[in-house]
Amino acid sequence: MAASAEFVTELTRNQRQLHAFILTMVWDFEEADDLLQETNLALWRKAEEFDTTREFLPWAMQFARFQVKAWLKRRQRVPPAFNDAAIDRLMHRSIDAARRGDARRSALEDCLQRLPDAQRKLLARRYSPDVSVAEMAAQHGMNPAALSQALRRIRIALLACIERKLSGAAS
Repeated sequence: MAASAEFVTELTRNQRQLHAFILTMVWDFEEADDLLQETNLALWRKAEEFDTTREFLPWAMQFARFQVKAWLKRRQRVPPAFNDAAIDRLMHRSIDAARRGDARRSALEDCLQRLPDAQRKLLARRYSPDVSVAEMAAQHGMNPAALSQALRRIRIALLACIERKLSGAAS
């Protein structure tokens, strides 16, 4: 059984969301890690059934949901709050949150590409490890306060661009 490249990409891309969904119900990182691995194994076994025309995350969440329910049953501690309807609500909220995050990331990437090259490089340098504003200011022959203000203006412009894109996508 060979998994498609698209399946592997989607499985990898959605690990954080699957783990977060599982963690909301088990409240234990080690148990959540184990359940994520069980979910991944189940997904791999069914990789050939993945329909690439549909969204991956809702499909994968069903596997995680099943693994969590089995785990709760094995431990004979199914809290009343975790009936099927509650688990379904958590699953749908997790999927919605992931979609919003994907939309924000996509908008950020697009808005970053629209920045002038010098501004994009300045931001990238600022978010590099172990780089301070004072160091950057000295390298650019600027006052640190002026550089901070320039970075602030770039971030404000990015935020405005992201919000425009998201409001346009929502309407």
